Amino acid sequence: MAFTLFRREGFEKVTLDDLAAAAGVSRSTFLRYFGTKEDAVLGTFDNKGERVADALRRRPGDEDDWTALRHALDTAIEEYRKDPDAALALTRLVRDTPALCARQLEKQHGWCPALALALAERSGRGPTPTLGQQVRVAAALDCLRVAVDHWTASDGHHDLVTLLDEAFAALARG
Repeated sequence: MAFTLFRREGFEKVTLDDLAAAAGVSRSTFLRYFGTKEDAVLGTFDNKGERVADALRRRPGDEDDWTALRHALDTAIEEYRKDPDAALALTRLVRDTPALCARQLEKQHGWCPALALALAERSGRGPTPTLGQQVRVAAALDCLRVAVDHWTASDGHHDLVTLLDEAFAALARG
């Protein structure tokens, strides 16, 4: 509902009152569920970092961190596989709206501690991530961002999984 309104009217033109009316609830009820307009769009990102961290913990113990991170990020792109057209439309809305883009990058950056902790837990070296693990997590999330940007720029014609593989391979080669 919110997404349809944003696509039709433009993110900046849609008010909280418009969103509440479309949902058939009062403004205060809408705000109880979504604190901001941005939250109405980006709510799907809220638990994604923990889902990726859980996927990372489930990776085989003999797998290196970089490979484990790459495969765990498949969790982050599930929506792209299930409904590429809807994912492309959402990604465009986010990328074309500065407030959404900034908020989405902030949310994704917020995944770093959980992913680094998952890497530390996998290594068995204790509960504190190393500098190297933190760097690998940051690089992996940048690979995801760049792959999604290329996929979006291609109008969804390139395969996102392949782009993500290529981004990871570019760094793996050093």
